[in-house]
Amino acid sequence: MGNGALDGAVIAVAGAGGPAGRAALMRLAEAGAVVIGSDNDPERLAEAVDAASYAHGGATVVGDTVDLLDRQSAQEWATRIEKDFGRVDGLVHLVGGWRGSETFTRTSLDDWDFLEMLLIRTVAHTSLAFHEALQRSDRGRYVLISAAGASKPTAGNAAYAAAKAAAEAWTLALADYFRKAGGESGPTSAAAILVVKALVHDAMRAERPNAKFAGFTDVRDLAEAIVDVWERPAAEVNGQRLWLTKKP
Repeated sequence: MGNGALDGAVIAVAGAGGPAGRAALMRLAEAGAVVIGSDNDPERLAEAVDAASYAHGGATVVGDTVDLLDRQSAQEWATRIEKDFGRVDGLVHLVGGWRGSETFTRTSLDDWDFLEMLLIRTVAHTSLAFHEALQRSDRGRYVLISAAGASKPTAGNAAYAAAKAAAEAWTLALADYFRKAGGESGPTSAAAILVVKALVHDAMRAERPNAKFAGFTDVRDLAEAIVDVWERPAAEVNGQRLWLTKKP
């Protein structure tokens, strides 16, 4: 990109080892960013980092194994990135997971316990760890990937939808922090939510060649939307739900 919005930016990606994380690493590296990925699976993370580094030979793409369920570990990760690279311009939250039930009656609170940790606690820990560094940046962005189900829960998705809704609320609170920190001139950093119905990638299409995946967002399109959050002014995206699928 040369002089693009992400040239030289330092961006952390939480949940970098999955298909969406891999696509994000690729696109962010292509856009000229220094990218630091984390994942709870070291082998999967190493493969994603190697793929992005190989695809974009001049880019800096590194992996860091971090326990995002531990607040201190998340804080140490944020501090380490700022110390090693001099700044932090973004945190992309791609930690995901799903559990559901056939009916509302069969909802398991064990699912809630699992999803609360994965979908809410990691948002809380990363946002608290990174918010000051992002505010110090002149282009700081916190990007949460959420699901349309948070706005219109179904009977069998109570735990998942509630967890996603809580993660959105937490991110909007961070957006209010950025808004207040910006004062009368407006925010210089932003927290934004990208909303999808579900994600699809090449391996899913290969496994189900006749499936239409209607309304799903390809992980490469998601990665493009992530980059676009930096292309737009902070005041335009801060506190916004940016829909990549039809609103329910």
